[in-house]
Amino acid sequence: MTAEPALQSLPPSANGPTTPSLHLERFAALKTRLPGRDVPWLARAREDAAERFAALGFPTMKDEAWHYTNLASLAKAALAPKPEAPGTPAELPRIVGDGARLVFVGGRYRPDLSDRARLPRDVMITPLGEAMDRNPELIESHLRQGASEDSLPALNTAFMTDGVVIRIPRGTRLEAPIHVVVLGAAGQAVHLRILVTAEAASAATIIEHYLGRGAEPSWTNVVTQLAIEERAALRHVKIQDETEATFHTAKLEAAVAAGASFDSFVLTKGGRLARHEIAAALNGEGAGCRLYGVTLARAHQHIDNTTVIDHKAPGCTSDELYRAVLDGEARAVFQGRIVVRKDAQKTNAHQLNENLLLSERASVDTKPELEIHADDVKCGHGATAGALDEQGLFYLRARGIGRERAMGMLIEAFVSDLVERAEGEDVRALLSAAVGGWLPGTALSGAAA
Repeated sequence: MTAEPALQSLPPSANGPTTPSLHLERFAALKTRLPGRDVPWLARAREDAAERFAALGFPTMKDEAWHYTNLASLAKAALAPKPEAPGTPAELPRIVGDGARLVFVGGRYRPDLSDRARLPRDVMITPLGEAMDRNPELIESHLRQGASEDSLPALNTAFMTDGVVIRIPRGTRLEAPIHVVVLGAAGQAVHLRILVTAEAASAATIIEHYLGRGAEPSWTNVVTQLAIEERAALRHVKIQDETEATFHTAKLEAAVAAGASFDSFVLTKGGRLARHEIAAALNGEGAGCRLYGVTLARAHQHIDNTTVIDHKAPGCTSDELYRAVLDGEARAVFQGRIVVRKDAQKTNAHQLNENLLLSERASVDTKPELEIHADDVKCGHGATAGALDEQGLFYLRARGIGRERAMGMLIEAFVSDLVERAEGEDVRALLSAAVGGWLPGTALSGAAA
């Protein structure tokens, strides 16, 4: 059977970037085949989101939030979902601990590669495509919220075909992480939605693990929505290790209730262009948030981490630390904004961005921000950028260690100090393995022999 032309990769516009109207045309051709097409409110939400994207188009560098990241190459690539199911991958990352694993290949849930039996019976975990068709009430409250307000999340709402719905019941504490593995498919776009509710006094770790195959361009566009109820603790780990032909755009929204905590760790070492957005709202008294991130980039990679932590209630705390190691002509962007509302007295918030440049051609744009409307707060922020410590390098080489190995040791120390802050031995081992896989191949083009 031949694929419908409307579902193929979109042809590049003769005048430059693909126009939003072309995506709207493709949505019109595809919408009758999307999950939940017979659910009136969901069909309407998709229509509204498609129209919003058509009106907004791809973000440009004229937009304040996108001032340092240019999506023209993504727009020109004109990537759309395809109907063909990709083949079975040869290898998958191991399950972390004794937790469940859900695998998505080319935007589709693969039950044959997944294992949901490892969860306690009272924990609900449902593929999004199945929920949209059979139990749309599971997702209605999530999807009616504001994720579609921005351009790329709106496109996600219009085209999303799959993802996962997770509900951790009240008082349930999961010892092992839930591991969500996403394998992209060359030459197409994948739009996934991940919805998580951690009910009161529950605790869990969710891992999003992105891998890619093939040398053709592809696009992963994901939206993650987290509802963290009173006194719950949710830890979220993201590893982005797709191919250097991949575009990756993601937005995570976390609503944190009174006495609850949200911990995030984002490790990025893949992708041609990757943009990770996190918006955490501390809505209740005593809520807490920790955002950590490591970027490892070389060649012409462009990695953007943009975060907003919104302190809306008294007595909330946040701690944010992102580090980047850049080689070749790689470029990193860090935009971190902390907002302290007028009634958010007794806020304690700290933010730091540290960057290690291995090449004179590598660059970083860093923009830490504080917006404070309360007067009884303790807040601080800062940013640094520099080269490897030559004194430390000399010390190691004087003990017979080669220059490349010595550099690797210093880079590993810079990164592993942050990795050790992640909770859970299995999680730290997974992060360390991802970092270790990058270090031996570090291009030393910017360093003298």
